[in-house]
Amino acid sequence: MQIHLTDKAAEWFHNEMFLEKGEYVRFYVRYGGSSPIQQGFSLGVNKEDPIDLGVLQKIDGINYFIEKRDTWYFDGHDLYVDYNEKLDEPLYEYKKNNG
Repeated sequence: MQIHLTDKAAEWFHNEMFLEKGEYVRFYVRYGGSSPIQQGFSLGVNKEDPIDLGVLQKIDGINYFIEKRDTWYFDGHDLYVDYNEKLDEPLYEYKKNNG
């Protein structure tokens, strides 16, 4: 699985989370909420260092990651993060990967 972020999404995270080069942003599984791929779970985001890195994508010196223990949530999908200008927030999509 992979993490894909558009430039606009990366800029949003940088500004909203006050990120500096070398810092980490974790995408994690939350109990509750809604998701198109896992009923009863949703995606959360936090600025924190990894413990057991599963997937990593570096963009402009910022490390976006998913812990190994959370990769089950994606069920063979890659995570695509875009930016919704109208709502001024990230837009998450899950696309089936070939691996």
